[in-house]
Amino acid sequence: MADAALSLAAATSMDETLESPGRRALRRLLKRKGAVAGLIVIATFILAALLAPLVAPYDPIATSWTLVRKPPSALHWFGTDELGRDVLARVIFGARGSLLAGLISVGIAMSVGVPLGLLAGYRGGFIDALIGRITDAMLACPFLILAIALAAFLGPSLGNAMIAIGVSATPVFVRLTRGLVMSVKVEDYVEAARAMGNPNWRIALVHILPNILPALLVQATLSIAAAIIAEAALSFLGLGEQPPAPSWGSMLNAAQRFLTSAPWMAIWPGLAIFLVVLSLNLLGDGLRDALDPRER
Repeated sequence: MADAALSLAAATSMDETLESPGRRALRRLLKRKGAVAGLIVIATFILAALLAPLVAPYDPIATSWTLVRKPPSALHWFGTDELGRDVLARVIFGARGSLLAGLISVGIAMSVGVPLGLLAGYRGGFIDALIGRITDAMLACPFLILAIALAAFLGPSLGNAMIAIGVSATPVFVRLTRGLVMSVKVEDYVEAARAMGNPNWRIALVHILPNILPALLVQATLSIAAAIIAEAALSFLGLGEQPPAPSWGSMLNAAQRFLTSAPWMAIWPGLAIFLVVLSLNLLGDGLRDALDPRER
């Protein structure tokens, strides 16, 4: 019996060793209930946003003076707003702008921050000092305040809001990438690649970058959540998506005048922001554990 147990344990260990990194990370991720629940919620919102014209019960910008601030009912599940527009339809269509803002803003931040951090961490010297001081100066200003200032300078629109959020999030990726590169570039396999005569660009892109991608992926997931909150804040202030286009932030702005008489106008967009941000954070925590080589 003991020999059989040892053989089974050895076979299991060998299977885990031969398992590809992607399959191993997926297996670990699926073991974490919070991350799976977050993934399901995010996938639901993405599908709703993509299929918004099909799943939304009404036109999100169609007004009706006979349906002003009607409570939830069989015809309007989430009620109507101050102009008689269906709140459910506006929440569904509003998911498009919020999710798009999160993805594009983080994409901008990564496309600028990762190369700069890679350059600063690998080359060092004057380049590292220059990029580091610019990064420190940007980090000295709070993320949301910097995003508001940039959005106000560029002008109110969803596109400008995404640019402002992306620029404001860039220093985080610069600093994270620089720190990861500095810890990885002294590893034996990097020294071996350098000794074999590989050019610096190849060492950075082929040997260093793939090994820091997991940490960057986790940070990107968490940054998308922060970007969605920032987009809602900018829209709340009138610097994001412009009326009559639906946006969770602008819906909250309109609802603040009717919190006592029509609370459903604020509950549903607020709940949508809460669920998406919470799910992204749960997914980010799960990815961090799943991509950790020390985890089993």
